[in-house]
Amino acid sequence: MSESETRYDVVIVGAGTAGIPCAIHAAQAGARVLLVEKDRRIGGTLHITGGHMAAAGTRRQAERGIEDSVEAHLADIRRISKGTARDDLITIVAHHAAETIEWLADRGFAFASETPRIIYGHEPYSVPRTYYGKDEGLSILAVLEPELAATQANHDLTVWTNATVIDLTTDDSGAVTGVTVYREGRDIEVSAAAVVLATGGFAAAPDLFQQLEGSPLVSAAARTSTGDGIRLGMAVGARLQGKGTYLPSFGGLPDPRTPGRANWSDRQRLTSERPPREIYVDRTGRRWVREDEESIDEKERALTQIPDQTFWTIFDDAALSLSTGGLNQMVVGKEPDEVRAMMNKRPGLHSADSIEELARAAGIDEAGLVATVAAYNRAVAAGHDPEFGRTYLPAPIEKPPFYAIRNHAITLVTFQGLDIDDTFAVVSESGQPIPGLYAIGEVIGAGATCGNSFCSGMLVTPALTFGRLLGTRLGRELAGAGRPA
Repeated sequence: MSESETRYDVVIVGAGTAGIPCAIHAAQAGARVLLVEKDRRIGGTLHITGGHMAAAGTRRQAERGIEDSVEAHLADIRRISKGTARDDLITIVAHHAAETIEWLADRGFAFASETPRIIYGHEPYSVPRTYYGKDEGLSILAVLEPELAATQANHDLTVWTNATVIDLTTDDSGAVTGVTVYREGRDIEVSAAAVVLATGGFAAAPDLFQQLEGSPLVSAAARTSTGDGIRLGMAVGARLQGKGTYLPSFGGLPDPRTPGRANWSDRQRLTSERPPREIYVDRTGRRWVREDEESIDEKERALTQIPDQTFWTIFDDAALSLSTGGLNQMVVGKEPDEVRAMMNKRPGLHSADSIEELARAAGIDEAGLVATVAAYNRAVAAGHDPEFGRTYLPAPIEKPPFYAIRNHAITLVTFQGLDIDDTFAVVSESGQPIPGLYAIGEVIGAGATCGNSFCSGMLVTPALTFGRLLGTRLGRELAGAGRPA
């Protein structure tokens, strides 16, 4: 390739939620930009995410008479995360989030009609400030794709797909000076005044997940989330942040074809959405949490403490028969007969005519499960659960067939990532910025903006917002810096 084809002002690695807006804004601000994506298509996790965003003080809130402020948004993030999110970063998000929402709205973003609203899947905000599109993450991509194409047509922006960044190049001082890209069967050396890592998390990388989180990985994340940016950053001395903030999502049915993955689309309904007619047991057959605990966060924290973060939902046919219609279903989108039809056919789903037989089929300790079901039935009869204080005790588990559904703490996003300062520069182990290297999006870890919590909209919103802010700044500062003399 010619020198002009391999020298850029800014190289952005990863064409997803953060990388696309960063490339757009950098090019529109005057920089010569290369956007590199290893997949055949752009969009990354936007193809599978719900695309939840959060912002205070938007036009859409005003139109609906919702009073909100940046200060109130920040107060809610701090409350929900219990002060574990990075205050410098969430402050940037909160102050610029409304601009991001308006930027999308001005380009035809298709809001779901009910938004903004309060989301109750995890600890809720105090006011409605969560937005998403009618087609979830794809609604965001529907704005970004034409904006990217228009920017390519009118500015100096190049996009490579099916291209993998395999190395960061550095000079003798340790400054990052470019990337090596594997494309079309060969390695291409690309120089740049700045490299931005926007590669997403590592929720599809069992080796890295075990190394960083010390837990087996059961993933429902994008298959491209293999931790590339984290590996690239660590190879040049980057420090990680977010250790100890990891939280799983609560339970997903095992994928019938791929070990180590779970299907979020047909997960069990949360008992915060419907009354629990089941019990949860671990491998020993013992209960480990109050099933009618309304806080999903508390359940997720309890889930991290049981062996292999694996549990089984135990119920009988009487409970399944009552689990019909919308939010009352035992499994999302499936009526009782559809659930029955999956038993003993899909991995991790079992039915049997006795508790003993069910335990053997599911791989649960037989004596432990028999004792636990008997103790639970006594609690139902007494109207009191002495072990966990469960108050919703509708019926004993006594009508065969009996059912066991295996669940695992599933990973949708990862909480550790590259440490950055408040300019989005990647920080080294010594605490100093690595010249020429930046990171945005999930590659910095969800813990940076959510802390040890799931805080509504505080993954997609920071990715979009940091991408817009960093792209604009680098475009203005570095325009012409990477061009051939």
